[in-house]
Amino acid sequence: MNPQWEQLAQTDPEVFQAILEETRRQHGTLELIASENFASEAVLAAMANPMSNKYAEGYPGKRYYGGCAFVDVAENLARERLKQLFGAEHANVQPHSGTQANMAVYYAVMKPGDTLLSMNLSHGGHLSHGSPVSFAGTQYQVVYYTVDRETERINLDEVRELARTYRPRVIVTGYSAYPRVIPFDAFREIADEVGAYLVADIAHIAGLVAAGVHPTPVGIAHFVTGTTHKTLRGPRGGFILTSSEFARKVDKAVFPGIQGGPLMHVIAAKAVAFQEALQLSFRAYAEQIVRNARALANTLLARGLRLVSGGTDNHLMLVDLRPLGLTGKVAEAMLEEAGITVNKNTIPYDPEKPTVTSGIRIGTPALTTRGMKEEEMKRIGNWIAEVLTHPDEPEVRREIRRQVQELVDQFPLYPERRGTMEQLLQKTE
Repeated sequence: MNPQWEQLAQTDPEVFQAILEETRRQHGTLELIASENFASEAVLAAMANPMSNKYAEGYPGKRYYGGCAFVDVAENLARERLKQLFGAEHANVQPHSGTQANMAVYYAVMKPGDTLLSMNLSHGGHLSHGSPVSFAGTQYQVVYYTVDRETERINLDEVRELARTYRPRVIVTGYSAYPRVIPFDAFREIADEVGAYLVADIAHIAGLVAAGVHPTPVGIAHFVTGTTHKTLRGPRGGFILTSSEFARKVDKAVFPGIQGGPLMHVIAAKAVAFQEALQLSFRAYAEQIVRNARALANTLLARGLRLVSGGTDNHLMLVDLRPLGLTGKVAEAMLEEAGITVNKNTIPYDPEKPTVTSGIRIGTPALTTRGMKEEEMKRIGNWIAEVLTHPDEPEVRREIRRQVQELVDQFPLYPERRGTMEQLLQKTE
């Protein structure tokens, strides 16, 4: 019996119950949200450790507090492993999220009122790339580029024209809902032409880049930002990669610029995740993510669903629901009822508001972690199509929910953890 779980069950049974129910939910449903994944037991264990108690403002060897010898070990391991993973000269592992990684880079090279050129949010960008409701949209002058209306791919001619017209300080590439390979070289050429810094936000594709199944921006972009919890399959957090030229600027921008004490227990877990990603098995995992995404996309296309840009090159796809007369909000709810978790998402030139949307975003990293492959993706694709093409038939959703349960039980998630927690629940009742 895990003594930590036993203590929590006795001390705060309400929180314990909520954690157990979430663990059951993750096992019992098909997680297809493209930005989510399942961290290993080793990563989870590293997050639940006494390093959470330690203040460590500053950097290894240059802290503002005493008693940092062992948290220095953890952070140095994380930094060195991350540099090795991506072939980078400098790494900062302290950002609490991808948004804060982006904030730190902007802070390092921009002043309020400078111009930022980034992709329109509804076309696949991210809030932190300059949305009016985000810090970037209030601090900087933001100019948006789009995808081509016909091909639904990045319009590089438009990017170049906007860059020449507005002379931005920073150009951002890398997206939260773009299903195609990103041409980092072309963006660097445009940035060099207008004297801009290029920031590549690889939050979504970091694991694919690390494994070599997507082109890398390291050595091309001036700054690379990302998250550790999506395709990298680690704890929730962010990171920044750059050259030695910008190392000091970046580190000062993170601390003391935008953050105080780092989350040392999370940094320890990042180190574990980076070590896992350095193994050959991780490359096989990343390759399977892409194969699974293609199998799922091809199944949806064969069932008559429309995908933005016609398919996918990476881990995600966007379904345009307008031909079905559905909204993303409605589709998300129907699929959740069937045990399939996705998120509503805007599509290029979306007529609906972001709280409703005309699309859903689907991704394969989490189910690939569970060991599912192409055959499972085909089954899941057919289930998704059945739900979406029979919106007025709740019995269809109930039957698929039953089949989903049978499938997930063949690919158990955290079985020992769930078993331990359920035993403790029975003891406390």
